[in-house]
Amino acid sequence: MKLIYQNMLSFLIVILTTLGIILYSVTSASTNWGYNRTYKSLESYAGNLEKIALKNDPKTGQIHNITGDNIRTVEQVLSERNVQFAIFDYKNNQVYPTPPTNVKLHLKQSYWKKLKQGKTIRNIQKPQNTAGNPRLRKDDDRSYVYVLTPWFQNGKLIAAVWAGSDVSELQTNIGEINRRLYFALLISLLAAIILSFLLSRYQVNRINRLRGATKKVANNDFSVQIESRGRDELDDLADDFNQMVKSLEASDKEIKRQEQRRKEFMADASHEMRTPLTTINGLLEGLAYNAIPEESKDQSIQLMRNETKRLIRLVNENLDYEKIRTNQITMAKRVFDANKPLKDITSQLKKKADSSGDELILKPYEGELKTYADYDRFVQVIFNIMQNAIQFTNKGKIFISGGRDDERHASIFTISDTGIGMSEDQVKNIWDRYYKADPSRKNRKYGESGLGLSIVHQLVENHGGEIEVKSKLNEGTTFTVTLFDEGYEHKPDEDKKEPQNKES
Repeated sequence: MKLIYQNMLSFLIVILTTLGIILYSVTSASTNWGYNRTYKSLESYAGNLEKIALKNDPKTGQIHNITGDNIRTVEQVLSERNVQFAIFDYKNNQVYPTPPTNVKLHLKQSYWKKLKQGKTIRNIQKPQNTAGNPRLRKDDDRSYVYVLTPWFQNGKLIAAVWAGSDVSELQTNIGEINRRLYFALLISLLAAIILSFLLSRYQVNRINRLRGATKKVANNDFSVQIESRGRDELDDLADDFNQMVKSLEASDKEIKRQEQRRKEFMADASHEMRTPLTTINGLLEGLAYNAIPEESKDQSIQLMRNETKRLIRLVNENLDYEKIRTNQITMAKRVFDANKPLKDITSQLKKKADSSGDELILKPYEGELKTYADYDRFVQVIFNIMQNAIQFTNKGKIFISGGRDDERHASIFTISDTGIGMSEDQVKNIWDRYYKADPSRKNRKYGESGLGLSIVHQLVENHGGEIEVKSKLNEGTTFTVTLFDEGYEHKPDEDKKEPQNKES
């Protein structure tokens, strides 16, 4: 069953249930109101008849003025209302209408006891000649709604009057009211069907807009947005859908970027391996065909050794990177004074910096620079960042400093240079394997393979630390590494954040 019909059915069930309850309540109320109104009218007629007819002989106690002619006169006055009367004397004998000869008619004893107590009885008589009920006229098989009221004089029950009205007239009036109610119910039902259809169609149209938008997204159209007014759950769903589309769009862009980087990675990795292999293969062919002079053979062999070492280093760096990325290495973290490794690394790289005309400037930390990390991996991180700074700085300055942030319970290390810097797009990709911010540079002097910063990023992440990069093209780059104290590291199961790359 389609949703529109399900909604219509739901609306109709609710509306019909409500209308049914209302109809039952109104019908019951109108019926009760009709009977109560008739009972009150009959009680009023009986009371007026009492005032007119109640005359008795003080000697005999007999009622003088209750005669058939007087009662019939009252009945004729009320003929349009079909009101009938019956009178019972103080001995519970029917005196009007006069019963047949040798027939005595009495009220039920239960009724007579209540009348003696001064109670008024309301009931429906059907048929009229049942025992305990008055006999009105021959061949009268109508049902009556009636009241029995006592007449008292000096505290004694002297008579009882039965006042009744043809129940068919009352039922006719009630039936007319009910017919109008049923007609109103029919009109309401038709209106409910139309209303439920319009409401269902409105809701289904909103859902169909979501379906249409979903199909567009499935066809890689991420420009679609659904209007939301924040009124109900469907608007909340539209908000969630719009947020999902934005996330999918961002993911799609990232997937395309990663795919492009994958292609570049394959090309770069192939190039990195092909260059030394080509060199080695050429030298081997030269040696095989004696194309290399005797005096150059030692130099060729040394070149092949260097290219072989380069290939081995490239493979080892890839293996190292994969072990670090998949947490297959064991971190022997401990607390140490980082001042000493900073000085040692600066001394080791001073010669390389001098060859590029760079100046290494270490800003020593006064006091003990307590750092919680794996000592060897810490050295690897700082060494790679400094080496990267030397490689992309020519006749400039490289500043190295360390410090403490006791509020964050962390040691912070900063390495900044005045080199060529990077653009915003380059900064986004520096953690990717084999990515080179300046592909045109082919300097292999420091063994650059494009893996150094990828390893740095993974090592800092495995330490539960943070790494931040700020760079501006042609002005320089600043790396900031934050290593937290024991117990304050970022947990591995926390939502991973991208390293903070900022353009100054």
